[in-house]
Amino acid sequence: MPEFVEGRQVRHHHWALSSIGTRVAEPSIANAEVSCVLCTSLKRYKMDHLDDLPKRHANHATESKAEAAFQNLLSNSKDFFLQASDRKDYGTDCQIEVIDSERATNVRIHVQLKGTEGAANADGSICVEIRRSNLNYLLMQPYSFFACYHVPSDTLRFCFADAVIRKYEHSGQNWSQQQTLTVTFLEPLTDTRLKSLAALAKSSAALSRNIRVTQTTAFPDDLHGIIKSILPDLHVPEDEAMAAAMLSSLYDSGADETISAAFEKFASVLHCDHDAMAFCYMAEINLVMTGRVGNAGRIANGITHITSKINSGRYDPGSLYYSIGNGFSALGREEEAVKAYETALKYLAGEDGAQPLAECYKNLGSSYEKLGDQEKAAEFFREALRHNFQLPEAHQALGLHCLKNGKYREALEHFDQVVFSERTLGKQSSVSGWRINVLFNLDEGRAAFREIGTLLSDAGDEAWIWPWCARQVANFGRASLENARLSIPFWDRYLKTHPNCPCGLRERLLNRLYLRSEGQSTGLTYPLFKVEFEASIQYVHGEAAAYLWDRLGHWAQEDENWKEAERCFRAAYDLAAGHYGYCLGAALNFLNRPEESLPILLSQAEEIQPDDMSWFQVAVAYEKLGRVSESIDAYKKTIALNPNYDLAWFNMGGVHWNAGQWEEASRVWKIAVDKFPNHELAVRIRRDPPFILR
Repeated sequence: MPEFVEGRQVRHHHWALSSIGTRVAEPSIANAEVSCVLCTSLKRYKMDHLDDLPKRHANHATESKAEAAFQNLLSNSKDFFLQASDRKDYGTDCQIEVIDSERATNVRIHVQLKGTEGAANADGSICVEIRRSNLNYLLMQPYSFFACYHVPSDTLRFCFADAVIRKYEHSGQNWSQQQTLTVTFLEPLTDTRLKSLAALAKSSAALSRNIRVTQTTAFPDDLHGIIKSILPDLHVPEDEAMAAAMLSSLYDSGADETISAAFEKFASVLHCDHDAMAFCYMAEINLVMTGRVGNAGRIANGITHITSKINSGRYDPGSLYYSIGNGFSALGREEEAVKAYETALKYLAGEDGAQPLAECYKNLGSSYEKLGDQEKAAEFFREALRHNFQLPEAHQALGLHCLKNGKYREALEHFDQVVFSERTLGKQSSVSGWRINVLFNLDEGRAAFREIGTLLSDAGDEAWIWPWCARQVANFGRASLENARLSIPFWDRYLKTHPNCPCGLRERLLNRLYLRSEGQSTGLTYPLFKVEFEASIQYVHGEAAAYLWDRLGHWAQEDENWKEAERCFRAAYDLAAGHYGYCLGAALNFLNRPEESLPILLSQAEEIQPDDMSWFQVAVAYEKLGRVSESIDAYKKTIALNPNYDLAWFNMGGVHWNAGQWEEASRVWKIAVDKFPNHELAVRIRRDPPFILR
């Protein structure tokens, strides 16, 4: 069924070198003599050329210091460890892997290490040149970064690859043709920053993995729907200010589901008390308030977060209390929600602008509605419209209130006023769903089917639409001939989307049978319909299938095709027994098979349907079996239940007559002729020799 839409939130290692001392023995006289001989020998041959060794480049020493500093940082980290050093360095020096509670995750970040002896800039930043191709190489992996060790200050700094390309893209330079680029390092690379980065990378990788696994394990026929339902994998920037700006923009755009899907990413960049986290919490609240799935734990944390801002003096208390009320309502804590809304109204009433006030009144009404006070709820809905007559949520709420109370025309007037300013999936379609029900209740079937046709354009995105429309057409599809005719193409369309669905097949068959019974068969013959029926009935089971077989049997009966009627009635009886035995027994009587019909009919007359019609068919079966007294007794039970059952009187007289009980036959027929003088059998009896009625 269409979801009820609530109001949204108000916007607004150092290397330690040590030497071990060695004792030097005092030389003896003999040793001194040997030493003099050796020195004299060495002087004959000069070996200075062997001291011409390669010089160590200054960069090598700097790079070693950078590696040492980086490794020292990692050795103390509980969030990363050095997984690999790249032997072929095209832009990455190493990969570091995220640790989650001492477990390896295979979530890796690529790092290029730099070192410099250069002086810092006036603002304390360090600049290092890189090849543009190195940046491109790093950009292939998310959250890759450059790390730079500044020798003079003995500090380790970092800069994300994303930040480098972002700076150049926003600079207006034609940088893409440059061979080298400048990376500016300002932020220190600390254990705290690594912790935040680990959380961001882990949540991003987990979300990407889950999406991939969902698609990989899906059945081919389900893949299209799964792809449509998967939200975009939002790349949350590692920069706190940028993440906050992105979050604010997404919230203002109504992207609640996208924010919710990226909640952990935002939480890993923004500290828990960051003001922008309120957008994450309010998005979670909005999801539940609009009938979608939200995270209760996040909502509870959101209430705490928003409450902590009340005394800060930086926010409007009315808006905060309103959001708190929405949070409680989303958790189903309506009494607490009412208190928060009422407190919000005290602040909002003194402010300019009717929109926040109207929204608060509307949601207050919704809480009272959930608490069971329907009239008080309607009162607040109307108060909301008094402050803002165009508030769509208030019109929808009042429309539903009128619908529940049978005020269909008033309900339709409110639903017609519902126009949402933003195209939020599910909002407008839910109104259309309720409007369909109202139109059917107003006997405006053609308008209802037009609304259905429009609503079905959103069925690929909203799972409730097809079932809801099918339920409405099933309930009202045979309320009139026009509805029945319009329902046939609906069920044809439904069955294309839901092949062999028992509900759809059942309803289509029932509508065709209904139209035929009302003389609207449009040339459909029993043999033609039988082909369609037997192709469909195999998917319908139980009582529903039994009823359809019974209806088809009555069609055959009307065509006096008793053999076909018996086949259909037997199928119904075999499926559900019970009252379907009556028609089967009657058909067997017509086919002169009383030995089969009698047990079935006796069960009907004595247990299931002890009425005049059941006892009449029992009497017929006894009569065909030649069991006179049982037949007469059954006819008498029929007449006792219904004294005006004409055929029972005439048939009972016939049983007496055929048994040679002429006087009793005459007595019974005389009563029958007097009671039913215009009956065709009365006319026949009066034409026969007079002694029959003496």
